[in-house]
Amino acid sequence: MATLQSKTRKAARNALKPRKGKRFVKKTASGKKVSYGQAGKAKDGGDRIRPGTSKGDSYCARSAGIKKRLSPEKRNDPNSPNNLSRKKWKCRGSKSMK
Repeated sequence: MATLQSKTRKAARNALKPRKGKRFVKKTASGKKVSYGQAGKAKDGGDRIRPGTSKGDSYCARSAGIKKRLSPEKRNDPNSPNNLSRKKWKCRGSKSMK
């Protein structure tokens, strides 16, 4: 039987860590890891992701432009980093919802 220490080591190895500079990571059904979202804090020490604000509207407008230039296949991929970030910002078109 495995000891508690070896179980902890295995869990640490299998833990999902985002790439440098990214805040979140999602493991897709195929096993691929997708890192997305900006790491760190805002200037005032708060969260960078603030849906429903003017900063959120600016982000959603920018990312909608990115999305528009992608191929239809990638544009509709729910696991693309752009679409995952837009979901966190609660983007509906080029507006961020509260």
